Amino acid sequence: MDFKDIQNLIKFVAKSGASEVKLETDDIKITIKTGSDDSKGETTYIQQIPNMQAQPQMQTQPQQPVATGTPEAKQEEADSKLITIKSPIIGTFYRKPSPDKPVFVEVGTTINTGDVLCVIEAMKLFNEIESEVSGKIVKVLVDDSSPVEFDQPLFLVDPS
Repeated sequence: MDFKDIQNLIKFVAKSGASEVKLETDDIKITIKTGSDDSKGETTYIQQIPNMQAQPQMQTQPQQPVATGTPEAKQEEADSKLITIKSPIIGTFYRKPSPDKPVFVEVGTTINTGDVLCVIEAMKLFNEIESEVSGKIVKVLVDDSSPVEFDQPLFLVDPS
């Protein structure tokens, strides 16, 4: 879908009187919201759908019941003590402040409250995401330059 098609779709929705239209194809997702009578205007959200083959962690596998006393149960108990740092906004996740700089944090990095963990780009603005907890980074859950949603888990932190 090219820019001209999107413009024509926006015009069509505005003329139709619909308050919201969502269109989703294999590679793009578009949401068009028109304003109500008291607030004129329209909002359009366009999101590229990432290639699912490039993100194998998105695939879900059925959960097997775990018996207590097994290594999986011990791992699950350890995971329950971890704190999940989630994305406060929708945007593109970056682990580095710029392509030629080192990453903000690696697995094993000890962090303090207020330390910058990553940057999320939203509408051409780069927002530094700071830690609200102290601890050690156990896992980075998102690949660099990947789109993230609001409240999506980004990091696992061991507070001990």
